[in-house]
Amino acid sequence: MSTGVRFIERYQAGSSLVHNTDARLKLVLTLAYVFAATLTPVGHWLAFGLLAAPLAVAVAVSRLPVLLVLRRSALALPFIVVAVPLLFTKEGDTLFTLQPFGWTASQEGLEAVLTILTKSGLSVIAAIILTATTPALELLRAMRALAVPHILVATVSFMYRYLFVIADEAQRLLRARDSRSARLEGRKCGGSIWWRAGVLGHMVGSLFLRSYERSERVYAAMQARGYDGELRFLWDRAWRVAEIVVAVALVLYMAGVQVYARY
Repeated sequence: MSTGVRFIERYQAGSSLVHNTDARLKLVLTLAYVFAATLTPVGHWLAFGLLAAPLAVAVAVSRLPVLLVLRRSALALPFIVVAVPLLFTKEGDTLFTLQPFGWTASQEGLEAVLTILTKSGLSVIAAIILTATTPALELLRAMRALAVPHILVATVSFMYRYLFVIADEAQRLLRARDSRSARLEGRKCGGSIWWRAGVLGHMVGSLFLRSYERSERVYAAMQARGYDGELRFLWDRAWRVAEIVVAVALVLYMAGVQVYARY
């Protein structure tokens, strides 16, 4: 498997109970979980702990490497950067003053920042579990079965499939550049930063043109084979009563956490 494929592919093959659960139920549960985490009141840490419990169980049952989950959950870090100004702009009890700017951090601001970090972290981990235990084709089938507009499903499908194609094309361009770049012993290879930026710009432009031309050829071939914008699957998985019962129980659990957090 090439480096680009390993970087893009999210699915981790396995035979656990979570892997074998219907993709439609996993998708619905993930969306419900994200809404539950988002709607949890600020600073209600016990409620966040109760919401984190199902994620811990899912990671353990699916046998996903903890380091893999933590590494991918770094996607939530940008939310910290966005939320940090709340530490100094939200009014409340003073924690400290940042000299020499004179910025005053408040207890309420810290609570708001930590809450945003917790909500985003829980939501990202839920999405990681979904994508790591469900093949992309199953996710697309689940989206279509749940009445997601076909144009959106088709767009996601093509985007996912051709990310691998573009990644491989980019690797070929990099190999071509390296094969034409001699490294002289004792001398620095390449020119200035601006020269390197120009080379990179030309490579990005070439990659765009190649991708565009390939997309035109692929679309013409699809039209010649009768493509009308609808993704069709050969079979649909039957609903399982046990999985539905577990899904309903989890939804009721999340609803109960919300009721507890508010009342």
